[in-house]
Amino acid sequence: MADQKADSLLNMALGTPEKEREKSGDLNLGFDAATRTWELIVTYSGDLETALKERFPQVFFRGLLGNFAILRVPEGQVSEVIALTEIEYAEQPKRLYFAVNQAKAASCILPLQDHGRRRTGIPGLSGKGVLVAVIDSGIDYFHEDFRDPDGGTRILYLYDQVSGTVFDRRRINEALAAESPGMGASALAAGGPETAEVADVAKSPDTADGMAPPRDVNGHGTAVAAIAAGNGRENGGLYRGVAYESELVIVRLGAADPDGFPHTTQLMIGVDFAVRTALKLGRPLALNLSFGNACGSHDGNGILERYLDSAAEMGRSVFVIGTGNEGDSGGHASGTIPGSGEISVDLAVSDYEIGFCLQLWKNYEDEMEIFLTDPSKTVREQVSPRRGPYTLSLRGTDVRIFYGEPGPFNIAQEIFFDFIPRRDYVESGIWQIVLKGRVGARYDLWLPSSGAVNRTTEFLRPSPDTTLTIPSTALRPVSVGAYDDSSMAYAPFSGRGDTRAYRIQKPDLVAPGVGIITAANGGGYAPVTGTSFAAPFVTGTAALLMEWGIVRGNDPYLYGDKVKAYLRKGAKPLPAFSEYPNPQTGYGALCAAKSLPDQGTGGLN
Repeated sequence: MADQKADSLLNMALGTPEKEREKSGDLNLGFDAATRTWELIVTYSGDLETALKERFPQVFFRGLLGNFAILRVPEGQVSEVIALTEIEYAEQPKRLYFAVNQAKAASCILPLQDHGRRRTGIPGLSGKGVLVAVIDSGIDYFHEDFRDPDGGTRILYLYDQVSGTVFDRRRINEALAAESPGMGASALAAGGPETAEVADVAKSPDTADGMAPPRDVNGHGTAVAAIAAGNGRENGGLYRGVAYESELVIVRLGAADPDGFPHTTQLMIGVDFAVRTALKLGRPLALNLSFGNACGSHDGNGILERYLDSAAEMGRSVFVIGTGNEGDSGGHASGTIPGSGEISVDLAVSDYEIGFCLQLWKNYEDEMEIFLTDPSKTVREQVSPRRGPYTLSLRGTDVRIFYGEPGPFNIAQEIFFDFIPRRDYVESGIWQIVLKGRVGARYDLWLPSSGAVNRTTEFLRPSPDTTLTIPSTALRPVSVGAYDDSSMAYAPFSGRGDTRAYRIQKPDLVAPGVGIITAANGGGYAPVTGTSFAAPFVTGTAALLMEWGIVRGNDPYLYGDKVKAYLRKGAKPLPAFSEYPNPQTGYGALCAAKSLPDQGTGGLN
């Protein structure tokens, strides 16, 4: 058993037979049945790579920035590897869900772009000289929004995690030329001398050799990239994005999951590549993450959040993350134990639910008795706080349970429940989770992200606050919710703050995220909705601020928390809210022009 140096999910997975794990939607994540290995995320100190080579030569090691690493460990060696003194903590991968121009006008972006210079008195900003990194489902690099006037690509590097290949500008231009005979020779010759060096520094697998760059089969990444940095070239600039002259670093996430979902390990490797690339080239970086999951403590102390906090402090960068679309999904229930000392939480499970997990988070010092009652109300079982995973059988459903302990980086306690049907489906109806404990003790219950369960599987009395998806709970990145710029109203699906336990202010602000017109796969434009598409408005704006400060020499320190502070202060109020910050909109709605430092006074316009 990995015990105290591993999270609850990994402990439970290692203690569960493989046949039972295969029935679960979460316990088998990271396990490769073909190679009989586990993928792990670890934090470490000292020389872990050498220690592994000496004692466990079959373990694959991939070091990331900030003493984080991804390991691939033979199943029989997991506990021994985690027990190494160099390893501080280990975690199992988790799934990620992918959760004009009125929107640009509402966000005060137009005054900063070139056709607005008369209103501001400064040369127009376009993101030139800044790298915009989009870590997502890839990009349709044939789309005109990502091409220069001569037809060449604006993409500096495209790292395809599916094939493990880095494609530079030259290789992408060759692919464009093969289907675009009229493209200029200057475009075909452009770019690429740094490719081998960057790939080496980033510890990426091979650079391209005779392979065609991959297309975005999902379309999500294309839409996100176009909002942040598309140039609107296909229709004369009407649907132009924010940082429209920036150069792009694209990471196409690998589909590690059989259902096509990437894992947190792919995200971390992608961030590592983007940051190392920016460091190598000496360029400021605006990095966009438009996805997340609901699995974790939601207090910013998970291993993924801590990695992003660490990586965001390297180089001159701004990380931007959408808060997810779980605000009105009914997937979170919270509260405190009332004066009676007992509370019952009702969970509706829909028909045809093939299985799901449930997390209960509480303060470790708050002792609670926990009971589960099935929909028939004929079976009520008490949850035992004993060590190690075990199973409660409630009629047609087995509930696999693991009682967690606080870890080196988190004082909270997780009790993990995995609902596994004995036949085809979890028993539908109203399940009850009864909690007995100290009056005033707080509890938080989370279902998986709404994309992982049926729409009507939800808590009957949900709590919309603290519905941020992870990793938007990280401290350093800018967290972005969504509002509807046509009605100037908060979008109810937008994930809300604040974080659990420490009550860190989240989101930082909101941006347009309803009916946004952006580039579509295969050409043209289409409307999209979600915080996935609010975040890139802020990513592009961060690139404009860094262009003004770093590239143009007005403020060489305009990155990181300083950009976040300016974005917060420049945000404008929405009609329905009188108090700021608040859990729905943070400090208000994005206003790029008011977030630009005033050259004369050092304040804000």
